Amino acid sequence: MDDLFSGERAAHRRSAEPLAARLRPRTLDEVVGQRHLLAPGAAFGEMVRAGRPVSMILWGPPGTGKTTLAGLVASASQAAFASLSATSAGVKDVRDVLAAATQRLEQDERRTVLFLDEIHRFSKAQQDALLPGVETGIVILVGATTENPFFEVNSPLISRSTLFRLESLLPAEVEALVDRAFADERGIGEPPGITPEARALLGERSGGDARLALNALEVAALIAAGRGSDVVDVPAVEEALQRRIIRYDRAGDQHFDVISAFIKSVRGSDPDAAAYWLQVMLAAGEDPEFIARRLVILASEDVGLGDSRGLQVAVAASQALQFVGLPEAGYALYHATLYLATAPKSNTIGRTMAAASAAVAETPAAVVPPHLRSTGYRGAEKLGHGVGYVYPHDHPDGIAPQQYLPDAARDRVLFRPGTTGAEAALAERLAEIDRRMGRRR
Repeated sequence: MDDLFSGERAAHRRSAEPLAARLRPRTLDEVVGQRHLLAPGAAFGEMVRAGRPVSMILWGPPGTGKTTLAGLVASASQAAFASLSATSAGVKDVRDVLAAATQRLEQDERRTVLFLDEIHRFSKAQQDALLPGVETGIVILVGATTENPFFEVNSPLISRSTLFRLESLLPAEVEALVDRAFADERGIGEPPGITPEARALLGERSGGDARLALNALEVAALIAAGRGSDVVDVPAVEEALQRRIIRYDRAGDQHFDVISAFIKSVRGSDPDAAAYWLQVMLAAGEDPEFIARRLVILASEDVGLGDSRGLQVAVAASQALQFVGLPEAGYALYHATLYLATAPKSNTIGRTMAAASAAVAETPAAVVPPHLRSTGYRGAEKLGHGVGYVYPHDHPDGIAPQQYLPDAARDRVLFRPGTTGAEAALAERLAEIDRRMGRRR
């Protein structure tokens, strides 16, 4: 009787699984994305196809196939598969797996692939417990992490593993998964289709996360079926994602128009508008590194010497993005945006760059004055190099009257400080320097 219903029970379990789990690739050929790992000749793909895997760490964003690839490593090598999650497993669990793997190897000569999800969450002691099994080959470790393993994984474990970097899926690759969900018998049953607009939005708004895209599609299909629709449309996808999808084309006019509005709002000292346009970009899936780069440029181009700390804040926000990623790095991007929007503004740096560029272009034959030339080699003094140079630190306040520009540009004034923020105090100091140097600005 059990055999009679075993197939039915298995089918029921499969139907109860989320769509992303049901559509999990069964072979390397079914994997979407990660062509740098799976293309002919690529180390990872060749190793798996040959059935001779080594311990490895898979590093990449969520939903890029780390668990799938771990399972395929075990399947291709005909190894047993054991799985632990670093969020719940302890040293005892690791030792139990190693003991079972040892017994399996001795009795059946069958190796064990140990998949350790979120390996970066393991403590040093827990990671150290893995070392003997990895070093002796009792287990083939496949560790998965979304964090930089060089910061989070013990050096001895890294040295015994091969690191493979996974990338977020491209929108077209996510759309291919959506198509598979409707074509595959394991996928969506009803409704039977999806509109091109909804399909494209899933590809664009999932952030390259296959699991997120398929989970959202499954919910959207239920919503569409409940409404009696024969296709998944944009409103169903919006509701599935629990947020309105912002009409935004990262490669088109919206991309340029919104970043332009953002820059001009910060430049115009409107923190409310700056925050609004920043959120439009974040919610629409704009590349956060692009936003961070624009903030760093803004800090010198539009705030500049008005508040030089603005550059420090912008660079720190960019580094924070690299360190923690979104969504948490959103705080740092907002921090920099609001700081720069409310800081005193100065375009003196840009004006000085333009003036210096023009001066150099107009005096291409200018030469370094003899007293400023290098004296770091024998015979320089005989050539007159450095003769007459006045050492500023021998004078009050480090100011020594002498010529620094070449003769061809000696009367040029390139830097004219403004009067806002910290630059006002800088203007006063420069006026005193000019007085002591005998210069007019």
